[in-house]
Amino acid sequence: MGEHEFSIPVSDLDAGGKEFHFPVRASWVRGALEGHEATSAGADGTLAVRASKSGHDVVVHGTLDASLTVPCARCLEPAKLTVHAELGVLFVPASRLGSAGGNERELSQEEADTLPFDGEKVVLDDLVRDELVLEIPMIPLCSEDCPGMSPTPDHEASPADKPIDPRLKPLLDFAARKAKE
Repeated sequence: MGEHEFSIPVSDLDAGGKEFHFPVRASWVRGALEGHEATSAGADGTLAVRASKSGHDVVVHGTLDASLTVPCARCLEPAKLTVHAELGVLFVPASRLGSAGGNERELSQEEADTLPFDGEKVVLDDLVRDELVLEIPMIPLCSEDCPGMSPTPDHEASPADKPIDPRLKPLLDFAARKAKE
């Protein structure tokens, strides 16, 4: 992946902070959520943050607004989801975070909202993607009163009235033989 979508040059920051506004392009959301059931609803979102330096660290606070489409858990029709997430994270130089050697370690409570940066720029791409995924409900619904999938559109039709898929005929014959035994 080439250039980052949401990056802030650390050289532009001071203790007073600076506002940054980024469009969260629908095409970026589709790429970031590739392989996930959720995708962009088509409209661009916004990322508005205030970043400031605190020594060598960078403090970022702001909001993320985006629209996603996810399959409804009951009927599988597209359900529109509006994401509004408050962001608050501390970026520290990667050399200070102690992740050298690729060894996994448990994060302490204080490190939970701490992310590394390369020293020259703070990249928010992974943070934005994570926030989008975290805002998706475990059971998304198109509406609270969604009836779900209907097995037959005509409730009066009996299963005997329907033609049987010829590929299932050998299985039905086998089941009938087993029932007679």
